[in-house]
Formats: sequence, structure tokens, C-alpha cells
Amino acid sequence: MRIVLVGPPGAGKGTQAAYLAKNLSIPHISTGDLFRANISQGTDLGKRARAYMDAGQLVPDEVTIAMAKDRMSQPDAVNGFLLDGFPRNVGQAEALDEMLKSEGVTLDAVLDLEVPEDEVVKRIAGRRICRNDSAHVFHVTYNPPKTEGVCDACDGELYQRDDDTEDTVRTRLEVYHTQTEPIIDYYRAQGLVVTISALGKVEDVTKRSMEALKKVRED
Repeated sequence: MRIVLVGPPGAGKGTQAAYLAKNLSIPHISTGDLFRANISQGTDLGKRARAYMDAGQLVPDEVTIAMAKDRMSQPDAVNGFLLDGFPRNVGQAEALDEMLKSEGVTLDAVLDLEVPEDEVVKRIAGRRICRNDSAHVFHVTYNPPKTEGVCDACDGELYQRDDDTEDTVRTRLEVYHTQTEPIIDYYRAQGLVVTISALGKVEDVTKRSMEALKKVRED
């Protein structure tokens, strides 16, 4: 299957993408991974992206699109893929359509993970990270440490990242509503959007997603 995963910050896209890609035996292609791989490997696209990033500028769509095209042309993606973080706007969605059309294939579904805005703020603003090891992540409501402000694993100090403050989260949501959310209407016009509630346990969201994708496959 060829799937695009969309949803606001805090919807759990990365977690769901990993589970879904494994269950469907297709590669999980994320924008973040594309940038990291191209920059670490020193590709021409990576160098171009790095130049913009070092200058504090957004990487142009043409560079992101070229990275995605290169990744989707690799052998493991011939029979399908799950895109996470791309396309990020309607222009990228149109470019993706053209790419797939040139290969004689189409998308099977656009999985829209739906989460109320207040829940997004609660999820992200409640995160606390260990200063000693960023892999140790807690949440003031959903996964609180045994001792407030102290990491259970190493006794390191827990802190809130600048990106996780409520004001920053609401700004990120505004960017999502303005830039990315319009692709949902773009794909809905093509009959591709499947909306899934991203509330509840991770495994429950995965189950709902798999059932919806199975129905798409059968149709």
C-alpha cells in the first residue's frame, strides 16, 4: 500500500507510522529521516538542505520533494511506503501526485489522525525530558516520574523543552492549520482520506488504523 499519514503535532504520527509500516511490511519514510540521511551522507541534496538550515531558513519544497522522490525510487519502496511529514503542503501534494503518475501508480489512502486541540496541548506541554538522557521521557499526567522533576532511570533533572511550552505548541498548531491541514481537503476531493481518532492507547489507535486500511484494501 501507498499511504500518507497526516495529523497535528502530538497526534502520535511517528509512533503510529512505525507500527503501521511494520504491520504492512512497507518502509516508513519520514521527512526528518530524509534530511538526516542526506546530510550525514553528504549528498548534494543534503548539502543544499544544510545550507538553508544553517542560515536559519526553511528548506525549499523543491529540495524536500527531490529527497522524497529519491527515497521512493529505492527497491524497498517499489511495492509501497508510508509517508510521514511529507507532503507538508498542497504544493508538495501536487508534486507527489505527479511523481506517482509518472510511475503509473497512485496513493491508496491518506490516514488522518484526529486529535482535539486541547488534547494536543496537554500531550506536548506535559512532556518532561531527562537532561542526562533525552531517551528518558515522562509526562506529568500520563507517565509521571516517581519523584517530581527527577528521572526514574538515572535521577537526572527533568525539564520542559522550549518547543513544548503551551505558547509554542499553539503556534505550531497554527502553522499546521495554515500550511498542512489544507492537504486533507485536497485529498478528500480525491476520495482518499480516512479519518481515525488518535485518542486512547497506542495499540488501540493502531488497531483502528489497520482495520480502516484493510477496508480500503478490500474496496
